[in-house]
Amino acid sequence: MILDRKEHPKEGSYTNYLFDKGIDKILKKLGEEATEIVIAAKNPDPEEIKYEISDFLYHMMVLMADKGITWRR
Repeated sequence: MILDRKEHPKEGSYTNYLFDKGIDKILKKLGEEATEIVIAAKNPDPEEIKYEISDFLYHMMVLMADKGITWRR
């Protein structure tokens, strides 16, 4: 889906917003999400850390798409 948004931008897409803002915005979001994982790790509710890891992985995959990297190569 992320690669599809890169190739076929959609109005109002958060993914396209990140691509449009560029690498600095993507890296900023990754840093913020990494911090949220650290905070959530202290929370006894496992759902909290799953949510934060999910957000981090999403932003990581946006970075991967921006750099032309896939899980296969």
